[in-house]
Amino acid sequence: MNGPKDDLKWFGEGFDGFPRHLPEDCVEYTLYIIDPKLQSDADVLPRLKEVQQGAQDLRKELLDDYIWQREGFAVEILDQSGAKVLYGRTRYGDSIEDEWLIVYLLQKLSNMFKELWITVRDTDGEFLLIEAADALPQWLNPEVAENRVWLHDGKLLVIPLSEDKKGSDQGRKTVPRPLATADARQFILHSQSDMIHSSRMEEEAFRRLRNYPKQISKNLHRAIITIPRIIALILHEHPEYISPITEAFYLRDPISMQWLDAKKPGQHLADERLLSLPEDLVDVQVKFTRVGYAQLKSQEFTAPLGWATVLRTRGADQLASARAEMGMKVSCGLDMLYQDIQNQHSPPIKEIRRIHNGVRARSLELPSDADLQVWDDTEDDDSWLDINFVDFERTLAGGQSAKSNKHGGTRPKGRAGFGDSAAEEQLRTIVDRFEKFMANDSAGLDGAEYLDDMDYDDDEDDDESLENGEAKEKSFDENEFASMMREMMGLPPEEDSALNAAPLATRKDAGFVEELDSDDSDLDAEEIRKLMRQMEIELNEAGALDLDPTSKKISATKASKRNTSDAEEVDVNVNLAKNLLESFKGQGGVAGPGGNLIGLMGLQLPRDEDEDENPCPDSSVRKP
Repeated sequence: MNGPKDDLKWFGEGFDGFPRHLPEDCVEYTLYIIDPKLQSDADVLPRLKEVQQGAQDLRKELLDDYIWQREGFAVEILDQSGAKVLYGRTRYGDSIEDEWLIVYLLQKLSNMFKELWITVRDTDGEFLLIEAADALPQWLNPEVAENRVWLHDGKLLVIPLSEDKKGSDQGRKTVPRPLATADARQFILHSQSDMIHSSRMEEEAFRRLRNYPKQISKNLHRAIITIPRIIALILHEHPEYISPITEAFYLRDPISMQWLDAKKPGQHLADERLLSLPEDLVDVQVKFTRVGYAQLKSQEFTAPLGWATVLRTRGADQLASARAEMGMKVSCGLDMLYQDIQNQHSPPIKEIRRIHNGVRARSLELPSDADLQVWDDTEDDDSWLDINFVDFERTLAGGQSAKSNKHGGTRPKGRAGFGDSAAEEQLRTIVDRFEKFMANDSAGLDGAEYLDDMDYDDDEDDDESLENGEAKEKSFDENEFASMMREMMGLPPEEDSALNAAPLATRKDAGFVEELDSDDSDLDAEEIRKLMRQMEIELNEAGALDLDPTSKKISATKASKRNTSDAEEVDVNVNLAKNLLESFKGQGGVAGPGGNLIGLMGLQLPRDEDEDENPCPDSSVRKP
């Protein structure tokens, strides 16, 4: 049997390094100048600098005040395999929208520069093809997709399979194989007109870009919180620091929290006072990413000594208490980041230290109350965090969410569906793609057939086994089978039954003919049918053959829970979505069948957090 095939060349074979893999939650993009008129580096380099400047201008135009979850979009000139290119890599963390924002920026750049060709991939590989999985040609699988997918002039183009040049002119055929970057660039340079452009595939791949550039502002959330005045100054001058602060709080550990309970000034790093101490508190606007705001809002956190008193004094005022709690989490997150020795040489920490030392030395003034009055105090509604499960079920059933429902629940004004529009659309897509997957008639008895095209080595091994005579005939003992079936069903054994005869030659009821190598006489077909009818009766009584319980059992369960006689029939989409989500949640963050199916459909669900059970059917809960 042949070993696994790869492109790795070992020492003595031209070893050029181990295969490179992207880190988790990371996207990389490479921009090439491919033009017959621009062949030398001296011609390409000035054009690359123009593209780099165009990317900076595009960032200023669209992302002047944008907050990235981890890292931002940036490109630099590199030498790749002897050619000058623009390359960038961005860690987007938990914010998938940051990844799609980068795709949108790359698409805009490809429109601005007609000789620009772009590849983009993430940890999963060619994720644009994953989005367009329903519209891909059969041959375009992960084994051959590398370096075949390109962005150019705002379009998604694919390099087709090449012909086998070793075959005869009459017998030439396409060969599925990976494509090297140099070969791909040569194909674009000489055979650009032969590239595949499918409108349907492009529409599916760019589906998430339909709402851009309006979606850019929707990725952010503005909130009024209560924080110390010095932290207000830091976030006012550097609003992007809220992302590392949020991450430090969200990924906290006991070591990072030890500074928060320091009772004396000398107990913390470098004998400096903690920035998070609740002194000189002010209410200011802070801009978050939506993911970051949800992460802070959903966290349960025991307040440190000073903040516990502040929260108690504001407990009567719900709005003031909520602002103080968010401010406490932001302040503690900043100190966790600031006091961590591993971060002492990072640019944000150096700038925070400069501001902190300047305030302590009184060389830098804190903003006065008059200054705070002119700062922006706009606050966004955070109702997009709420999910109303009555609207959730109605949306899956195809109906529009109403402002009120029969249970007396009322949807807040301005709400769209059970949550925000993006979550509603994402859930609809999950259910729709899963139903298409289950309704696919192309899969046979052996399961999903898309795996067959990828297992070239397995097919070759099977052929070799057959040629070597290693395959053995499968035996079937009819007598033992009949005895086991009768014992399972509780029937008395029959010594002189026709079951002891030869194997069955035909199965007319099933509509096909099965031939078995045996010299004995045929079994009594009527006896077999009688046995199968008895088995069916037993299974029906046990409920094993009741394959559609939704119309009776689930409707009855919903009616008993709501204590009303006018229960609506449950739509199959609701049950499908619940089963998918429960299966994904049951995986506990590790790989499993639910996550694998959702991943094959090109979708990604957020991390799950424990939630409190609420028996009220029209209650709203927070999304993690």
